[in-house]
Amino acid sequence: MNEQHHPPISIDEMAHAFEDEGGPVDLSHHTIEDWLTLAVFWAMAVCVFLQFFTRYALNNSLAWTEEIAANCLVIVVFLGSAMCVRMGRHIAVDLIYNFLPRRLGRGLEVAVDVICIGFYGYMAWLMWRYIDIVGSERMVTVDLPRGFVFYTVFAAFALMLLRSVQNFIKDLTGARTVREEAAESGPPGV
Repeated sequence: MNEQHHPPISIDEMAHAFEDEGGPVDLSHHTIEDWLTLAVFWAMAVCVFLQFFTRYALNNSLAWTEEIAANCLVIVVFLGSAMCVRMGRHIAVDLIYNFLPRRLGRGLEVAVDVICIGFYGYMAWLMWRYIDIVGSERMVTVDLPRGFVFYTVFAAFALMLLRSVQNFIKDLTGARTVREEAAESGPPGV
């Protein structure tokens, strides 16, 4: 991984660093799951704020906000997982790749891709079966079907499966693997 070494700067320079122009913002690398996750995250934030405000400011809590926020959190986690699959950001032990010859490491990455495809496919199938069993249940505090949350989790697993297939194809045909690109780009958001 490329480590960047920054020269030491003073507190004054650090304080004025926020005044610099950032340049144009590039949102082209974001995909549908990124935007959906952001929207659901903000819906969750609004529910949590409403819960806090009604409980502590009005002393009369809205019961439905907790259930909706919890379901939003489930959706954020699974859609966020699809984002991580696409970007190669899931937690992995990279140490072994550093000691293997490149060709062998690449073969190991392809094997991991195949395992991930099988796992996400199996999880999507299990979620589909689960929806068939309990998908018509209603939420406790809001008269909405819980199947909405379950279908979203199913869609996230299906998206993880598709992103894993994309990674598999890229790892087979590309000059660099998805893991190598993730390692070179540094931490998310940098």
